[in-house]
Amino acid sequence: MREWIRGRGVFFLLTLLAFLYGVAVGRFQFPPFSLLKDGYSLLQPKDSSEIQYALPSKTPQTTIEVTEEYIEIPKEYSETDVESLIAIRSQEDVAKQREILVRFLWGDGGLPSSLPSTVIKDFKDVRYEDIPSLVRLDKIVITMEFGIESIAYHFVPQNPNNKVVLYHQGHDGDFFLGKKEIETLIEHGYAVMAFSMPLLGLNNQPTIQITHIGKLKLTSHDHMKFLFPQDGHPVKYFIEPVVIALNYIETKYNYTSIAMAGLSGGGWTTTLSAAVDTRIKKSFPVAGSYPIYLRSNSPNDWGDYEQTIPELYTKINYLELYILGAHGENRKQIQIINKYDPCCFNGINWETYLYIVKSHVHELGTGEFELLLDDSHRKHIISDFAMSIILHELE
Repeated sequence: MREWIRGRGVFFLLTLLAFLYGVAVGRFQFPPFSLLKDGYSLLQPKDSSEIQYALPSKTPQTTIEVTEEYIEIPKEYSETDVESLIAIRSQEDVAKQREILVRFLWGDGGLPSSLPSTVIKDFKDVRYEDIPSLVRLDKIVITMEFGIESIAYHFVPQNPNNKVVLYHQGHDGDFFLGKKEIETLIEHGYAVMAFSMPLLGLNNQPTIQITHIGKLKLTSHDHMKFLFPQDGHPVKYFIEPVVIALNYIETKYNYTSIAMAGLSGGGWTTTLSAAVDTRIKKSFPVAGSYPIYLRSNSPNDWGDYEQTIPELYTKINYLELYILGAHGENRKQIQIINKYDPCCFNGINWETYLYIVKSHVHELGTGEFELLLDDSHRKHIISDFAMSIILHELE
């Protein structure tokens, strides 16, 4: 009898401790609070207009070795006081930080006001002739300092909805790699302006004379650090084609909305472009960046030349770029993270900044910042799932 009473006592004690810990989990968000929260949210019915993006997308379709980088946040990443890194607290701060960014890129002249150097209407590229909903393709040539050229294609749909999406490819090369995404947008009535990163795809690789260096053929983004433009910084050559294309669009067309999406380096370009130019209302950077304090444990996350320029990101950091890209009337940025991306910017490190950035955008009064955690695949891509969310947001 005594053993039975002792056993019952232990049972009730353990039950009480479990209950008290459960209360603590809910009150202080101890582990496994995030897992329970995500599970609860997934069970709730959702109106399609109120999608909670910072949740897993759906059950993975392929297998992968799930290592720590995908499911844990390194201790040192959690030690940064993220709130203290953000200098944007008011509308005045927004204007000030954007001016700092524009001045860094282009000097005192502000955003470029020029137009493309050449526009070839009804250009023929056999690689796109099998898109049934494409009525015309225009070739846009943008020539910058040092003879650096950016070639963009303006895809005109057969049944236009009078909206345009800028699509930007990453370091893999030609925007032809994004043909599937481009075609999907065209099928839904969106005009598309497609870009490749400098020196890649259809873009040229000029040979230039550099003082005390000699002649250098620009074949890598790392080479661009040797360029000394008349005004601003050489990283502007990544963003300038987008701004000039926007000038062209604004001058020649009456699109009712302008959005931008990009993958990898194109996602980075989308982040910078939306921060610089408020004509971009909705932006969807995919696998494009993490703040620099989240990069030291992974060489792939550290990124290329343009991703970690000290003189830029000590003036205006990624957190502030996210805010600038999201803030404003009818503006929204959805950052898309591929949870199991084999390339970069994967996992759950975004948990350290998401709600802080969201809060800052909310407190500014206009605009939205969201994050979509896409665990539907194991690739460095814009997935079908992510594309469906983008299309939903563009409506």
